[in-house]
Amino acid sequence: WWRNKLGAAMVKSSVAWTDRVPERDGIKSVVYDLAFSPDGLQLLAAVGSRVLIYDANSGDLIHSLKGHKDTLYCVAYARDGKRFASGGADKTIIIWTAKAEGILKYSHNDSIQSLAYNPISQSLASATATDFGLWSPEQKSVAKHKVNSRILCISWTNDGSCLSLGHFNGQISLRDKTGTERLLIERNAPIWSLEWNPSRDEAHDILAVACWDQTLSFYELSGMQLGRDKKLDFDPCCVRHFSNGEYMTVGGSDHKASLWTKEGVKLTPIATQDEWVWACAPRPNANFVAVGCNDGSITMHQLTFATVHALHENRFAHRDFMSDIIVTALDDERPPLRIRCKDYVKKISLYKDRLAVQLPQKLYIYALPAEDSQETSVRPREKLSISLDYSLLQVAALHFVVCHERKLQLYTFRGVRAREWHMDKAIRCMKLFGGAAGREGLIVGLEDGQVLKVFIDNSFSMPLLKHTEPIKCLDINAARDKLAVIDDFSVLTVYEIATSTVLYTERDASSVAWNTQLDDMLAFSGTGTLSIKTGEFPLHTQRQQGEVVGFSGIKIFCQHFVAVQTVEVPQSASLYRYLEKKDFNAAYTVACLGVSDEDWRMLAMDALKALQLDVARKSLVRLRDARYFTLLKHVESERKAGTDEQVLIATVLAYQGKYQEAARMYAKANRVDKAIELFTDLRMWDAAKQYSHNASGEQAQELVRKQAAWAEETQDMGAASETYIAAGDYMKAIHILGEQGWTNKLADVSRKLTKNDTAELRACLGYFEKLKAHAFTKEVLLKLDDVQGLVGLHVASENWEEALAMVKQKSEFAPQVYLPYARWLVERDRFDEAHEAFKKAGRGGESARMLQSLTHNAVVEHRFADAGRYLWTLAKETLVRAADAADAATYTAFWENRQRSDYYFAYNSIYKFTDEPFTALTPDTIFNISRFLLSWLLKEEVPYGISKAYCMFALAKQARTLNANKLARFMLDKLAHYKIPMAWQDQVDVFALSLRARPCNDAEELLPSCYRCQTVNPLLNQNGDKCVTCGHPFLRSFCSFEILPLVRFTPPPHMSDDEAVALIRREPPPRRPKRAATANPWRQQEGRDVQTLALAGDVDAAEEVGALDIDEPFTKAMLDFDPSADFTPTVADAEMLNEMERSEVYVLSWPQRSVPKEFYRNMIPDVPVVLCHSCNHFFHEEDWEFAVMQKGACPFCAEKIDASYGSGAVEPESRDTEPTGL
Repeated sequence: WWRNKLGAAMVKSSVAWTDRVPERDGIKSVVYDLAFSPDGLQLLAAVGSRVLIYDANSGDLIHSLKGHKDTLYCVAYARDGKRFASGGADKTIIIWTAKAEGILKYSHNDSIQSLAYNPISQSLASATATDFGLWSPEQKSVAKHKVNSRILCISWTNDGSCLSLGHFNGQISLRDKTGTERLLIERNAPIWSLEWNPSRDEAHDILAVACWDQTLSFYELSGMQLGRDKKLDFDPCCVRHFSNGEYMTVGGSDHKASLWTKEGVKLTPIATQDEWVWACAPRPNANFVAVGCNDGSITMHQLTFATVHALHENRFAHRDFMSDIIVTALDDERPPLRIRCKDYVKKISLYKDRLAVQLPQKLYIYALPAEDSQETSVRPREKLSISLDYSLLQVAALHFVVCHERKLQLYTFRGVRAREWHMDKAIRCMKLFGGAAGREGLIVGLEDGQVLKVFIDNSFSMPLLKHTEPIKCLDINAARDKLAVIDDFSVLTVYEIATSTVLYTERDASSVAWNTQLDDMLAFSGTGTLSIKTGEFPLHTQRQQGEVVGFSGIKIFCQHFVAVQTVEVPQSASLYRYLEKKDFNAAYTVACLGVSDEDWRMLAMDALKALQLDVARKSLVRLRDARYFTLLKHVESERKAGTDEQVLIATVLAYQGKYQEAARMYAKANRVDKAIELFTDLRMWDAAKQYSHNASGEQAQELVRKQAAWAEETQDMGAASETYIAAGDYMKAIHILGEQGWTNKLADVSRKLTKNDTAELRACLGYFEKLKAHAFTKEVLLKLDDVQGLVGLHVASENWEEALAMVKQKSEFAPQVYLPYARWLVERDRFDEAHEAFKKAGRGGESARMLQSLTHNAVVEHRFADAGRYLWTLAKETLVRAADAADAATYTAFWENRQRSDYYFAYNSIYKFTDEPFTALTPDTIFNISRFLLSWLLKEEVPYGISKAYCMFALAKQARTLNANKLARFMLDKLAHYKIPMAWQDQVDVFALSLRARPCNDAEELLPSCYRCQTVNPLLNQNGDKCVTCGHPFLRSFCSFEILPLVRFTPPPHMSDDEAVALIRREPPPRRPKRAATANPWRQQEGRDVQTLALAGDVDAAEEVGALDIDEPFTKAMLDFDPSADFTPTVADAEMLNEMERSEVYVLSWPQRSVPKEFYRNMIPDVPVVLCHSCNHFFHEEDWEFAVMQKGACPFCAEKIDASYGSGAVEPESRDTEPTGL
């Protein structure tokens, strides 16, 4: 479809206002430059020696600014709108505020030729004949740069990064914002004007250059020219872009200001003046152009862009930016097709896949791609170099038709005129209504109201009808039997063509279109409304801007300016009116245009009720409703069998859910049985009983039986269960109540059952367990006397208190309770309790895995004391799980875990000392601990998480503090082979330097002595924490890690451990007095941070001073050893054991009785020692008491200790039991 108005101008220019500046002192006032404020409300004009400020809307002169002493050449407004500048022949630049107040003035050595503000930084560029300057608000001075040729014009890029200079010698200099030249473009004539395209949507910055070789050219920022020069035939004086960058204006010596596209396509003149046009400026964000002339005139022109468009079926084409055409498929989401004509598009016409485009001197014929094509570009099929004077254009499949006044001409695509028609009056509108290719038909509306039909293969026109008024718009329906006409009085008249009869008229119509899919339906628009007329039905209207240009199915195409909006109009109203008239065929035709599924269903149901089965079938096909197809076939078969139509209608009503109507219809047809059957199937028992009074006795009884069966099938499960209970069928009632989760009702049922109803009680039990109704579950289990199930219930409900209470009564259920209880404790981080529970459950393996995991986690989290405690517990568990006589692997695992527990416990202090800022440990404690660890680990692989470097660093630091200089040097040498933290490096370097100034020896008071052989040992024995001579292990207090005066001994092989303990418990015989000491055997040394006390000398010296009594049998046996052999404990015979004080003897008992006890004697009773029987570690009495007072437990194993705990030595015979380790 295509329609156009006669004589519509494509671009119309009208004068909004004008002003002419009079001569001053006999000198003509020339307008050299114009500039708008960024908001477009004010216009600056450089006229004479003044800056004139106009109101852009009214043309009123707001200000006439004085300040310059000579002619002004240029003005410029800052992008932020806060200031503007002016400059001219007086070599001075004045910067003004937006309120027209001068705030700054500076000068050049020559006349100011051009000004331009940077759009980003708001710096001002000024150009003269010899230089250009850059001023910014942040700087007090103006940066000036010399040039070789006069600068005529300047312009900034949109991002403010590049300044272009146009020179008189034809050069274009591109400079950065500091003024440094980046690129030079050579031309052969003065560059009088240039400007960068201000659009931010362009991929590249594009410079438009107006040169006085009468050309217009375009360049990219790289200096590459875009296309060829555009020949102007005049000298251009100014080129300026519109704010959107799509158009530009060019003015010059031809006395004109013209409109051009951004690609350099000339469109139309804007203004024609009497003299040269020196300046033209488009108004920001508006279609206005200000023109300044040599005669002092300033004119504001308003541009009106007329829409050029065409529509056929679902394709819409319109002109875009005067030189492009955009073709859009209205019912497709594919991107539109853009056709670049690169010339001024005057008219377009569209028919099927043919597009005709009229350019100023050419006419292009395009073959558009198919709708399903993926092509994104199209080329002209025909290019005709013709220029025709016509008002209307219409393209056909093989021809195009043009119209001018009374003449209608037909041309082939070769430009050959094939036929011509002359009318009596001027042609106002025409419409191509289709036909075979080369034989299409037109309807033509004339000025006198006559409507003609023209076939392009026939030389004669045929009159259709005569309207009373001039015709403005017309359209013919798809059946070509009705014609819609709109006249100049906006009256729509619809004719029946065959008889020229007026069917109806409507007022306030501006455009009309028939529905291509329904002959009796049309749409018209006018006064902001859209109206739809269907046959003789009332008019349907809605608010809608634009004019109707097409109508297809439920889609109405309305054009508003250059956009076409698709309005979907539901046809439900027309459908309902046809249904009211019982015109089902017409209703089906309307529904085919497009209605909702609900409307289709209404049509199908109404047709079924009216027994219009053909329409019903076609409607159901649309709905794809298989259920109603079954009904349709049933009705057809019953109808053929001669069934009463009232019964058939009742059946349809029943399918539609209108049960009461269906029942009444059945009763009306004397088929009460059908009504009862209907309500029985629907389980509507009350309604069925209403009709059962008229039924036979057998039918009434059948109804009662079905109602009883319904109690099981209905969703009213409460009634169903009550029915089963009343009938004594408890099992079905239990299943119903259990599935519904009604525990209270199910409990009531269980209480009615006896102990002998085992199956029913078990069914109740299953549902109670599933629903977690523990109280009811317990009740049933007690009735069944199921103890094991009761235990399982307590475990499942985590009711541990009752579960453990039952285990005390029934020990055989211990594994069933303690194992899940232990796992529950583990989940809540109650590991100690979980450990005991695992033991009681007999699951030592799981307990061991838990301890291993806890140990690993503690090491990872640097809780090394906890790791040691867990390892000791694991070591004990290793022996406990073993049989009465454990194998070698078990012993090995036990001693390894015990030794690793000692390492981790000791390393905890080293780690805290090294990584934490504060520690309560004394230097000698850290010194002793690090020696203890390194004596064992220096040559061995360290356990996971322990760092040798930490131990070495701590030992080196404390050895330096305690004057163990030799040991400190040794540690630093060892530490040099390790990668240490950067934070230590400076300390290590300082230690190394300070040690070089000290003697390479260790303080003698620090050297440890062996309490067995009295040998003075080095500070660090790399073979272990033991004596270098006799191999006796050093027993340390596991708080301060000082060496305790303990010596290990063992009973004779023929004596059992219990016999030995019994001898020790006896009261010893009187001892002979010791030899008087000749001197004090102890040597005291006080250092800077430490005070030490050591036994002096060797055995002879100790004996000399009375520290040892070598005549004592045990002492003699202790000193009698082979230094070259491995360490063996001293064997104490019965006499020796009997002579020992029990308070001096400590016995270590282990969890496995097959592991022999260990006996130790305190060689210096004045040094009190405490033994923890839980972990078998020794402590100084002071350390032990402080730890017990602080934590109430052993420092190592955290075993709870009460106030009655003694020293751990052998108890008197009055005690019932001997001390044991565990």
